[in-house]
Amino acid sequence: MLRRTAYSLLVLALAGAATACGRSAPDQETAANARGPITIWLSNNAQEVAWGKNMIAAWNKSHPGQHVTAQQIPAGKTSEEAISASIIAGTSACLVFNTAPASVPTFEKQNGLVPLSDFPDGDAYIQKRGGALTDQYKSQDGKFYQLPWKSNPVMILYNKKIFKKAGLDPEHPRLATYDEFLKTSRTLVRSGAAKAAIWPAPSSEFFQSWNDFYPAFAAQSGGKQLIEDGKPQFDSPAGRQAAAFWRTLYAEKLAPQEAYPGDAVNDGKAAMATVGPWAVSAYKDSVDIGVAPVPTADGKAPRDTYSFSDEKSAAMFSACRNRATAWDLLKFATSARQDGKFLDATGQMPMRENLTTRYPDFFARKPVYTPFARQAEHVVEVPNVPGSVDIWQAFRDEWTKSVVFGDESTDTALRTASDKITDLLDEYGDPS
Repeated sequence: MLRRTAYSLLVLALAGAATACGRSAPDQETAANARGPITIWLSNNAQEVAWGKNMIAAWNKSHPGQHVTAQQIPAGKTSEEAISASIIAGTSACLVFNTAPASVPTFEKQNGLVPLSDFPDGDAYIQKRGGALTDQYKSQDGKFYQLPWKSNPVMILYNKKIFKKAGLDPEHPRLATYDEFLKTSRTLVRSGAAKAAIWPAPSSEFFQSWNDFYPAFAAQSGGKQLIEDGKPQFDSPAGRQAAAFWRTLYAEKLAPQEAYPGDAVNDGKAAMATVGPWAVSAYKDSVDIGVAPVPTADGKAPRDTYSFSDEKSAAMFSACRNRATAWDLLKFATSARQDGKFLDATGQMPMRENLTTRYPDFFARKPVYTPFARQAEHVVEVPNVPGSVDIWQAFRDEWTKSVVFGDESTDTALRTASDKITDLLDEYGDPS
């Protein structure tokens, strides 16, 4: 019996009806060569919206016959569900500049994405722009259905003022090994400097593991994905070490078991957070921040430490009728020039190699971003496999039960999650 979420069942039930329920699907060959007006969707991040408006203004000025209009992704429980609903209705934008890689397999199942590899220069452009960073973004058929656009590599961001209040050296924090991190965390809490050493969301949404387990597993395993070669990788020494580390944080009340109704770092309730560079601008006026790599058991050198990318892609959707314009706009928006403008406006890392040498002026002006740029060279993406959301949910359910609340051992939880995910991989891989 299939064990899939209601969301995935809805996708499978309605995928074949997308054309009948919405606008008639455009002829593929005609659309691939057509130029004209298009609409794109952006996230609700104010800095991204500002960049998008400026980017589009530059495009429209020199392409009067191919006018681009930008909107924010329609409101919904999540962006992914809003986009999925638009695929079913046939009302997707031509391009969405906030496509989560975990949702790409679902959108593919809905026949909602245009394979960018089908453009004559598709693969060449994507691979030239991103270099080796692009390898993790191919789908199982070997095609790119997403252009890796920008990453927010997860690192440890800490409040220097709180560290100093606890009697710790804020310029040389001892956070590299699990033992150091735990000792520092105990000092932060027991000194009364902060209620929590670190306060990730302990809730059970499928994506929450990207803020606690996955960065730790990526670092400890030397860059493994949750799934590789069709098999779960986390029921392993690296996975067990990472889970035990986080279990200790919760067991000793260094990380609270309840959700915080706001931003715990910004409010001075937590001394640290696992976040990407997007957070730097959010804290710049309220928190004197420092940045450190995700810890490992023995303290790997920063240049050898991997983390989760927290990447968002740009994707083209099958409702688009003017795909030649959409492809040209996608290349324009991800050009070296526009990537530099995006970096300057948002502090998020374009998916390019050697960012510090490509954009030296930015990092000279804003050196706090330099560790993130270096981390962006060593990132792990979510595996591009069918049923990705359900797979992550199966993992998260076991994590919450064992690591957050201690209702079972972490070793048992990882083994159970691995078995469940193996079953899901078999189910989604079975065309019947």
